[in-house]
Amino acid sequence: MTALTLKPAAAPGPADAIVIGVAKAGTGPVVAPGAEAVDQAYDGGLAGVLKTLGASGAEGELTKLPAPAGLDAPLVVAVGLGAEPEADAGYDAEALRRAAGVAARGLSGTKKAAFALPVDGPGALAAIAEGVLLGAYAFDAYKESPKDEQAKSDGAPLGEAVLLGGAEGEDGYQAAVDRAVAVGEELNRARDLVNTPPNDLDPEAFAAIAQAAADEHGLTIEVLDEQALKDGGYGGILGVGGGSAATPRLVKLAYKHPEAEKHLAYVGKGITYDSGGISLKPAGHNETMKCDMAGAAAVFAAVVAAARLGLKVEVTGWLALAENMPSGSATRPGDVLRMYSGKTVEVLNTDAEGRLVLADALWAASAEEPDAIVDVATLTGAMMLALGSRTFGVMANDDAFRTAVHEAAEETGEPAWQMPLPAHLRKGMDSPVADIANMGERMGGGLVAGLFLREFVGEGITWAHLDIAGPAFNDGGAFGYTPKGGTGTAVRTLVRLAEQAADGDLG
Repeated sequence: MTALTLKPAAAPGPADAIVIGVAKAGTGPVVAPGAEAVDQAYDGGLAGVLKTLGASGAEGELTKLPAPAGLDAPLVVAVGLGAEPEADAGYDAEALRRAAGVAARGLSGTKKAAFALPVDGPGALAAIAEGVLLGAYAFDAYKESPKDEQAKSDGAPLGEAVLLGGAEGEDGYQAAVDRAVAVGEELNRARDLVNTPPNDLDPEAFAAIAQAAADEHGLTIEVLDEQALKDGGYGGILGVGGGSAATPRLVKLAYKHPEAEKHLAYVGKGITYDSGGISLKPAGHNETMKCDMAGAAAVFAAVVAAARLGLKVEVTGWLALAENMPSGSATRPGDVLRMYSGKTVEVLNTDAEGRLVLADALWAASAEEPDAIVDVATLTGAMMLALGSRTFGVMANDDAFRTAVHEAAEETGEPAWQMPLPAHLRKGMDSPVADIANMGERMGGGLVAGLFLREFVGEGITWAHLDIAGPAFNDGGAFGYTPKGGTGTAVRTLVRLAEQAADGDLG
């Protein structure tokens, strides 16, 4: 993990590179605030040099150039911030976060870099810190370590980032960095879980990781194994996990501050591998299905982050863990499952399994009567068709809460969009043999899944559903601070909701 150091802009000290921001203006690139000393080393002509090199200041652009005499770094890295803001307006936090991520990724193999990006307060510094930690992320646990020491060094993440613009003793700045470190490290832990191959991360292994985190951070944990799930009547989780040799688990991970007044429950879908079961996925659709536990990873990371931040709130995470495989013991299309709530579900498609494990966990979470429940799941391909690969859908049984969740996501830099729960779609899940079917109308499938989940939320409990199927796993190229592979989507939204609840600003 990249180490972060906070220093005033006037005293950066020696480094292997110095990162500056460049904005896009009508006349060409404009050197952003924070880079005054670097521009002075170029005799005030840095913008012209960058223009000559073809730089424009566009978002995501990275330009490296040798540093002139007078700088304590041999390399200048100019990163694009996008359009120059209006006069008297600061740079958007997400633009800073993305720029820092691009620079950090472009500096892999570098031991130490100073970041002289625009800082007009603790919020800007926090965004830069987050961008550095998330952009420098690399998952190489399964790659052979290079035998050559130089090659090993060249491929390593950025070693240390010196953040310029806020002194360690100044009010708010160190706290902002500390928060960024806690959230960034836990988000990267979620990424690690999503990227881990399913032969090494089955439900039992995931539960063991949660147990270790609980021991480390003083969390309360309860793990229901297959026998406990049978004894408790968790038919949804058992029905999904019954076809695999890797038996299912339900993990309850809880953090409670002594002064907590609000209780949030987070429920995560944790299908550690999804073959589709008897309704088998075709080739081309199952290669990345290790990511189907991204919701549980996000919930796990958010609970640990809340504990590390010492938030004055109670947060309970429910990880519904199973592996969906075909076998002689697997659930068949046409089978009827009796859920933990007592309701019966006719299974028409075993590849609509996430809603089954979530249903049991939602009912278990409801029994504790929290102030609100938020579930997170890579639930439907329909949501990807609706919103693409970078935006998750937000549904809820309360309009004000849906708006609050959406605003929390946007505030933290996680693109989201509010989606409805149309009442007329519920009829499509009517079953002639059970209380409800796990499938309904094909059109609006993401909304149908949300309506199904709503059936298993306790009466009078505020609830939201995040369908993160699109942004949870990036199978394209890296961009901004988002790597290829697991992204850690929803962690920052969940942490922000917990902060708002702790401050009395949520509902």
